[in-house]
Amino acid sequence: MTEFLFGILSSLTASAILLVVGLLRGARPLWWLVAAYSRYTGTGLGRIYRHQSSAEENLARDLRRAHWVKVLAGRGNVLTREAFSPLWSEGVPSQSVQILLPDPDPQEDSWLDRRSHEVARFDPGFTQDLLRNQVRTNINYLARVTHARDGIELRTFNLPNNCRVIATDCVAYLTFYSASTHGRNSPCLYARAPGILYTAALRQFDATWTHARPALPAPAL
Repeated sequence: MTEFLFGILSSLTASAILLVVGLLRGARPLWWLVAAYSRYTGTGLGRIYRHQSSAEENLARDLRRAHWVKVLAGRGNVLTREAFSPLWSEGVPSQSVQILLPDPDPQEDSWLDRRSHEVARFDPGFTQDLLRNQVRTNINYLARVTHARDGIELRTFNLPNNCRVIATDCVAYLTFYSASTHGRNSPCLYARAPGILYTAALRQFDATWTHARPALPAPAL
C-alpha cells in the first residue's frame, strides 16, 4: 500500500498545478487541458470528480463498454446501484467481473473495524456493526447475481483499505478514502489506459486479489 501511494503521489506532481486550477474553476474546469498535459507526462489522468458519487453516470457508460471489470471497494454499495445494473442483467454479454470487498468476519485484527472507528469520529450514527452488515448485505446481493449470469468472482480481504478502485480494460476510477468524510464525498480520479495511474490502480487490485480468499463459488467456465 505504501509503495502504491508513493507511486500515485509522484505521478501526480507534474499535473498538480493544473488540477488545482481546474478544481477552482467550478463545474466546468479545463479538463481538456488537464488531459492533454497528462498525456504529455504519461499519468493518463483524464479528470477529477469533486465527489466520487458524481462520477457514476460516466462510470455506467464505461462499464457498458468494458470487456472486463475489476472492483476493489470499501463496502460495495455502488454494486447495487444503477451504474452497475447493466452488468447484472440477464442477456447481456458476460464480461469477466472480479470484485474485492473487506472480510466482514476476519479471524484476526480487522481493517474493516478500523475504518468503522474512523468514520464514527465524524458520523455518530456509524457503528462497527453497521459497516459489517452493509458488507454482508452486498455479498448476499452478489450471491444472488451469480444465479443470473456467469463470469463473476468475489473475494474478501483483511488488508489496509484506503482506496476504491473500479477498473476496466480502458479506464480506472480511483478514490482515496479520507479520515474525515465518507468515500462518496471524496474526490475521484479518472485515469485512461495506458498511463501511470491506470497501471498503479491495476497493481493495487492485483496485489489485494492475491491475498484475498474466495467468497462465492468459482465462476462457470
